[in-house]
Amino acid sequence: MIQDRSRLTTEQPNPRSKGIDARSTLEIVKIINAEDRKIAPAVARQSRQIARAVDMIVKAFKNGGRLFYVGAGTSGRLGVLDASECPPTFGCDSQLVQGVIAGGYGALVKSVEGAEDRAGDGAKALKERKLAAADVVVGIAASGVTPFVGGALEYARKVGAKTGFVTCAPESRGQIKADVVINPVVGPEVVTGSTRMKAGTATKLVLNTLTTAAMIRMGKVCDNLMVDMKATNSKLRDRAERIVMQLAKLSREESREMLAAAGGLVKVAVVMAARDLSASAAQRLLDRNDGFLRPALTPGGKKSKRRPS
Repeated sequence: MIQDRSRLTTEQPNPRSKGIDARSTLEIVKIINAEDRKIAPAVARQSRQIARAVDMIVKAFKNGGRLFYVGAGTSGRLGVLDASECPPTFGCDSQLVQGVIAGGYGALVKSVEGAEDRAGDGAKALKERKLAAADVVVGIAASGVTPFVGGALEYARKVGAKTGFVTCAPESRGQIKADVVINPVVGPEVVTGSTRMKAGTATKLVLNTLTTAAMIRMGKVCDNLMVDMKATNSKLRDRAERIVMQLAKLSREESREMLAAAGGLVKVAVVMAARDLSASAAQRLLDRNDGFLRPALTPGGKKSKRRPS
């Protein structure tokens, strides 16, 4: 583990923001924006590593495994955020993707000092969640030196789970062992050491890509539509209706009726309309196609315009 943190890229002073406190408000904003423009290219340079991690996660999901994000501070909050958004977006079980943050969920809204320094707590958190060999653990540490994350990844390896590591410090790539290391190097922060900025944004982009790509590979998206979404509020019910309208070529009213007959399940409603099937028959067809909507639909398939019974 790196002892001299001043050597880390994420802890270096940024020459481009030197004297920022003496600049005008507009100049400060422009300096921050100029630095932010470096983030997407840095993430893009990690595309192959991200794809490897996605394939690792998909394999785990198909074998009954789960994905755990483990981090502290901003990194932990981003992991919990990404995990919490998967069920409504992709209709997956809330236990499939889980965020683990040093200091517990209270640390989401208030800093818990010292929680990240206890490696044993990282392992303990995964033990409490009954981590198994089928699971994947992705550690997140902007500077790569968080003991809580290192302890979690070490325990994951002992269990036999696959591991990933996301860090923005190139000096830390070899410090923590993982099956896949994702290292978007965004350079020094505008405010020295404030990794909630560029490093945090880069991490958010990586996590978004990991779960979104994995869910696409699991059949949770058809074309570019979230066909397994849970319509739990007015906005999402409207979106569900529009998805059925688009895929099944129905009117708004027909789409609403088809969804009602399908129990609110978008995929089932689309197959019912496209193949002129009952809800149960549509579900069986989806099951035969491992839940993937595209192969369950046939080109030129009959579109049902009748009211569902």
